[in-house]
Amino acid sequence: PGFLGRAPPRRELAGQRGVVNSQKCVRAGGKHNDLEDVGRDTHHHTFFEMLGNWSFGDYFKEEACSMAWELLTEVYEIPRDRLYVTYFGGDASLGLSADEECRDVWLRLGVPASHVLPFPLKDNFWEMGDTGPCGPCTEIHYDHVGGGRNAAALVNQGSPDVVEVWNLVFMQYSREVEGNLLPLPQHHVDTGMGLERLVTVLQNKRSNYDTDLFTPILDAIHKGCGGPRYQGLVGDADIGRVNMAYRVVADHVRTLCVCIADGIYPGFSGAELVLRRILRRAVRFCSEVLHAPPELLASLVPTVVEVLGDAYPELKKNANQIMDIVNENEAAFLSSLERGRRIIERTVRQIEPSTDFPAEIAWSLYGNLGFPVDLIDLMLEEKGIHLDSAAFNALVMEDAKRKAGGPQAGQLEDTNVRLDVHSLAQLQRDSVPATDDSPKYAYTLGQHGQYEFSPCQATVLMLYKDQSLQKEVGAGQCCGVILDRTNFYAEQGGQASDQGYMTRLGQQDVLFPVKSVHLSGGYVIHEVTAVETLSAGDQVQLFVDEAQLLGCMTEQRGSHVTAERLRFDFDAQGPVTVEQLQQVEQVVQDVIKRNEVVHMAEVPLTLARRVQGLRAVDEGYPDPVRIVSLGVPVESVLTCDSEAAMQTSVELCCGTHLLQTGAVEDLAIISERQLVKGISRVIAVTGGQAKQAREVGQCLAMEVDSLSLRVKQRSTSIPEMQNLSKEVGQMTKVVASIAMPQWQRKQLQTILKALQRTANTAIKKLEVQQAEEKARNLLAKHCNQPVIIDTVPADSLSILMKVVNQLCDKSPGTSALLLSPQASGEVLCACQVSKSCLPVFSAADWAMAVCTQMEGKAGGSPVVAKGSGNAKGMQGALTTALEFAQSKL
Repeated sequence: PGFLGRAPPRRELAGQRGVVNSQKCVRAGGKHNDLEDVGRDTHHHTFFEMLGNWSFGDYFKEEACSMAWELLTEVYEIPRDRLYVTYFGGDASLGLSADEECRDVWLRLGVPASHVLPFPLKDNFWEMGDTGPCGPCTEIHYDHVGGGRNAAALVNQGSPDVVEVWNLVFMQYSREVEGNLLPLPQHHVDTGMGLERLVTVLQNKRSNYDTDLFTPILDAIHKGCGGPRYQGLVGDADIGRVNMAYRVVADHVRTLCVCIADGIYPGFSGAELVLRRILRRAVRFCSEVLHAPPELLASLVPTVVEVLGDAYPELKKNANQIMDIVNENEAAFLSSLERGRRIIERTVRQIEPSTDFPAEIAWSLYGNLGFPVDLIDLMLEEKGIHLDSAAFNALVMEDAKRKAGGPQAGQLEDTNVRLDVHSLAQLQRDSVPATDDSPKYAYTLGQHGQYEFSPCQATVLMLYKDQSLQKEVGAGQCCGVILDRTNFYAEQGGQASDQGYMTRLGQQDVLFPVKSVHLSGGYVIHEVTAVETLSAGDQVQLFVDEAQLLGCMTEQRGSHVTAERLRFDFDAQGPVTVEQLQQVEQVVQDVIKRNEVVHMAEVPLTLARRVQGLRAVDEGYPDPVRIVSLGVPVESVLTCDSEAAMQTSVELCCGTHLLQTGAVEDLAIISERQLVKGISRVIAVTGGQAKQAREVGQCLAMEVDSLSLRVKQRSTSIPEMQNLSKEVGQMTKVVASIAMPQWQRKQLQTILKALQRTANTAIKKLEVQQAEEKARNLLAKHCNQPVIIDTVPADSLSILMKVVNQLCDKSPGTSALLLSPQASGEVLCACQVSKSCLPVFSAADWAMAVCTQMEGKAGGSPVVAKGSGNAKGMQGALTTALEFAQSKL
């Protein structure tokens, strides 16, 4: 917002022109993703400390380069001959010329021309994302070898000896949604210098990992796992990737410590998912490359605290918690790794030589065990086998479609999960007991606030395929599995079903993926792909996909709930207002902040009917029913004449609810519409998605404020106002389609609608004014002649038509034809014929004759017409215009 000139005046630092800072950075996802580079070289990190200086409309290129050069060469006394600077070499496709201004600044500072190097867009044009502030940058690189050599050829070539130290970004443009660049109203500077790389230079080392930021951690790794010491080797010289493993583990444990101390824990979405990947990558290198004992990663935490703790006291305070969380996650992943290895080895033994590894099993490893795809590829490569990538990608796409498709996705393929009446009757005749699904509620809050789900063991009672009950189903077939008990939640009450997998007892190497779960007549049917023969009587262990389930629990209010979003339909007499949407969100946010306990209990249906304020219990609820009460124990809401239920939310629901409301984190209603008269539907998101929707809303609100200000300034330039009108139209489309709070969407849509009217009115007014002036000049030039044929500059056909109209209004007996050449090579044509010349003289015929001469087209009525053509034929067209008019008059 500061760069775009949209920072609210009361915002902290809003009045500052120059700022310096140091910040913790984690770069392991999104546009600037360094994760897979970390460990391969000696200068990339997931966590690093960024030193920066900023100018908000104050100093620019001259001062920024001068200060950087002074700090490096005079304060830090870094040898000048080891420094190289780069600048933006231009990009013809974007119409951007080389940044010669920056080049000349460096030359004036005394940098030799051989050390000032141009580079293209990908190296020297910095963008924070797909849209937003951006601009050319200049980078300062350091040659670790020196000795008087010229290392210009190694700059930006990935050499470990010539490394970027400092990047100075000159914020000059804003990248718009359509991809075009608009100049910013003011110029700004944003620089970043990595502390780790700077320390490497100042301590005269060749690698970041050789500085005292890392050496204590590397020593601790060696002490913990034995084996060869860290030698700083890279590439082919690093046999067995041992040195890479040292770097990965040292870097990643710093990241884990800093993030966990700041309240980010390994999890299943957003930043938490990125941290989970970082932890698992570190565990893999510990286990597979360093052959370290379990819990090595956590044993490094005290060393990290020793290195960084003085700067970041929160590390010292949270050291024990960090170690506990790292150990818990490591143990879970090591278990999955071991099982995954056995599954791969077992599958490889079973498949025919020279065949691809089955995509279904790879997908099960990835989706159910969290097995990284690159690790699957690596393990298969070691065995000389390839993954069926096309089939695997098809499964990825199918899963994405299913998630995007909502409640209807996948409902056609239900012949194996919906019991037909004959099969249901047969189960009851054979006295097959209904499924006990009470274990689905067996979850608790762990020591660190994470949800812990109890394991569940069950027996296969019956299999169901192609609408018939079966005792056995062969390998590769999809079927319904009926168990005596389950911890899987079946789709009901608006909540999506659980997913996961099951394994046979004593045979943990074979995963049977559970795609969906449904309830029929008291029997819970699990839709399963039988990777091997499955039989009635088999003992199985059940594993629910915790990430997907937690997503549903977090969003447990509505008529349909998935891990991605919730939908709620309700009675409404009219459209929901902005104020009502804000009030609903505020009520939910207040409950989240209070972190209310969610009370649940099963009670007889007759007792539940007594609860005051409860919605009418006229649906087909089971007996007993499950009551869910927010903040008030169920016993209290059941007490006779109790008013407690009127003060909170009490519902009958069979869903898997959170135990405390704080875990929701946030809620944003992102859509609201009327389905039919009297019924409205809202769609909402929670947690990280809600936060993201709010951030998007705030950014768009500031952009609309800026647009509003520019529209109200009423530029006297028609092209400028037309561009503003186009911007308003584009912003209207963005606001209508993007995920943001619905109340804010409605507010912005109202503002944008008014802005569009204002802009269009202003354009029409300016066009009329311009047309009047041009018409006056033409009349003065041609002295009320009966036929006026001429060329005039006009920005659009609309303006040209207005000039012709004004001309003929001021001189009623005149017929006029005007041409306007455009920069694009096109020629616009507009004409009007005096009514006294009709019907002999037709404007449509006149325009057609002229535009045909220019290889163009025209159309209109006998009185007015317009068209266009090519500039090459314009002189001939003027002659044709006059000859045509003379022949008719």
